[in-house]
Amino acid sequence: MRYTGPKVRLSRRAGVPLTRKAVKHLEARPYPPGEHGRKTDRRGAGDFGVRLLEKQKLRWYYDVSERQLRRYWDLAVRRPGRSGEELLVILETRLASLVLRAGFAPSIYAARQYVTHGHIAVDGRKVDIPSYLVRPGQVVGIRTGSRGMQPFVAAAEGVYADTQTAAYLTVDHRELRFTLVTRPLREQIAVPVDEQLVVEHYSR
Repeated sequence: MRYTGPKVRLSRRAGVPLTRKAVKHLEARPYPPGEHGRKTDRRGAGDFGVRLLEKQKLRWYYDVSERQLRRYWDLAVRRPGRSGEELLVILETRLASLVLRAGFAPSIYAARQYVTHGHIAVDGRKVDIPSYLVRPGQVVGIRTGSRGMQPFVAAAEGVYADTQTAAYLTVDHRELRFTLVTRPLREQIAVPVDEQLVVEHYSR
């Protein structure tokens, strides 16, 4: 199942900020939540615990269920290339992930909601499936009837945009559309996860 609880608490469990909001909270409390959080030493975890946490961080970062992540892993293994990198490429090219990366949403959770509520179109057609895998050359945009909504007015002003646009996207914030230009490379994917540990977890 997907996690639906407090996102800052989740970031503290992961040890990395999973949303912009979590950054300042994690700086103030850089230890796991709970009564014994201050006494927890993440470095003392065994090999299994370290690999499991890295896999969980990947799940939480992209807001996917264990079943979804396992399915993506099976797909990545069948692809040519390094399995860990292929897994990240698959996760990064999910529609919800790209809506976030383009600066159209403040968090992956909001991006998922925008997709499921039918605000997003791919090549002019409504797509309400967050896990839809976008292909290079496809154009993604906010549907005309949704553009006057406050979150998308803010997105058009660049409120949610990163200081630098991902190299594999061309984004027009004013027109609220972007294009996946090319398949992402590992070094272009800004995700705080060591995918090799995830590979080791699934390969055990």
